[in-house]
Amino acid sequence: MSEAEIQSEQIHELARKAMADAHLQEAYRSSTLRLYTHRLEAIAQVPGFELLRERGRAIKRQVMDHLDFYLEQFSTNVEARGGKVHWATTGEEACAIIVDLAKRAGAREVVKAKTMVGEEIELNEALERAGVRGVETDMGEFILQLAQERPAHIVAPAIHKTRADVADLFAAKVDPERTEEPERLTAIARRALRQMFVKAGMGLSGANFVVAETGTIVTIENEGNIRFSTTAPRVHVVLVGIEKIIPRFADLAVFLRLLARSGTGQKLTSYTSLLTGPRRAGTSCSSGLRRSSRASPTSRSFCGCSPARARDRS
Repeated sequence: MSEAEIQSEQIHELARKAMADAHLQEAYRSSTLRLYTHRLEAIAQVPGFELLRERGRAIKRQVMDHLDFYLEQFSTNVEARGGKVHWATTGEEACAIIVDLAKRAGAREVVKAKTMVGEEIELNEALERAGVRGVETDMGEFILQLAQERPAHIVAPAIHKTRADVADLFAAKVDPERTEEPERLTAIARRALRQMFVKAGMGLSGANFVVAETGTIVTIENEGNIRFSTTAPRVHVVLVGIEKIIPRFADLAVFLRLLARSGTGQKLTSYTSLLTGPRRAGTSCSSGLRRSSRASPTSRSFCGCSPARARDRS
């Protein structure tokens, strides 16, 4: 068998085991049905949602047609405001840049907001090899870091964990007084992370959008951990793929109405942060943009994807 065939068989075997796991299936079922229902309700509140979605797609097509221009414009505007842009063509190169920034900052700990690119390029492993501890601050990612597991979902990384699973994990790893109350579980995580925000030498986040016109980094969240990760440490690094570029600040009016409704079934998330340059002298704001293929129609469709259209299950 070829390596690809072996990997395919391994994937199918893991899938068979997951499908046979009743506990896992119940966790997925309850979470996905809740998200799906909330999404349909949120989309129904926006007349002409499909037209708005097509507008978002047209903006992304414009970016792909003039990508080099917008990347250069973004870089110029970030650096004009005191930040620094680094370019990486591979995951290994991106990891090397971030490890170097952490070393130059003298960081022994890096507080990390959720970034799927970071998961993809195995950034935590690269930091660990360099003697730097990457600390996940998103609740779902924090849970998975304690459990030594990979994310199971792009929006809700711990979607496969039940409340009882989290209670058992926290009792074993963080606080021996077991509880299944969401408020108390959140308080336990908050206490564990609060000191890390203060002492970390570097913060790292992804971005939901980066605005070429202004050099603005846009992050959207419900927990507030991204704001801590981007403002408490003296050095903030943004790891983001080039597909997050949008041309104009005004384009946010389109995408902010689309993203929360499609991603989490909300009108807006709790926190929308706009970061335009370092907030004080001596602060470093580095944006690491990963270049990816855009030649094929498939690659272009991924780079220009818009939130999926609403569909009934019937």
